[in-house]
Amino acid sequence: MRITHVLLGAALAVIVNSPAEAAPVTFTKLTGITGGSPAGTAVYQADLSSVSGSIQSITIQDNSSGLGGATGQFSGFDLDAIVLSTTNCADATCAAGLGGLAVFDFTSGIVFTPGTQRVPTDPKLFGTGPAGNTVDDSVATLGTFDGNSTTAIPGAFGFISLGDNGVISFNLTGPVSTTGLFMYIGEVGDNGEVAASSVTVGRDPVSVPEPATFALLGLAFAGMRFARRRSPN
Repeated sequence: MRITHVLLGAALAVIVNSPAEAAPVTFTKLTGITGGSPAGTAVYQADLSSVSGSIQSITIQDNSSGLGGATGQFSGFDLDAIVLSTTNCADATCAAGLGGLAVFDFTSGIVFTPGTQRVPTDPKLFGTGPAGNTVDDSVATLGTFDGNSTTAIPGAFGFISLGDNGVISFNLTGPVSTTGLFMYIGEVGDNGEVAASSVTVGRDPVSVPEPATFALLGLAFAGMRFARRRSPN
């Protein structure tokens, strides 16, 4: 079993291509709410000035462990929008009105690993592409605080659900100086999911796992199952 753990750890180390020198981010909740119709998005601000130099990626991971929030395709952290700006906003209305820096590519600059759904499950998480492992920004619209705070279909619009323990990384179009820089993210439903997530910024882009990496992970799990069958009672 010890050998199995080493193999599995090696596979995961290859898959999780975290940006070097990643730094955790602390958020402050702004007053008021914003969003689409119905409007129920809470906005959180992080002052990135404490991170010296520049950043090239932002990663959000849901850590809810299946607690709180909705089920099925709406499981996990529901992200309305993410914006970088040098404007210091005090409330959600101000943040929603920001143009933001044009440093996001919501079409091809996202690395998304969907989390699990709570039963009853759906074919894929809300706001994702056909296979459920990409972002459909025509639905998620992650550059705008316009999320409809509802799980009704039709009706839900303007956000992506990460799933339990899902991870989404944004590779910026180039290095962005953190001097006087603020990050704003929107939490649909204002139900405290930001508190059950971790957000980091990185000095390097996040790379996309190669197909061979997933094969390695499959071998690791196969090895673990074999070792369990061979283990004495």
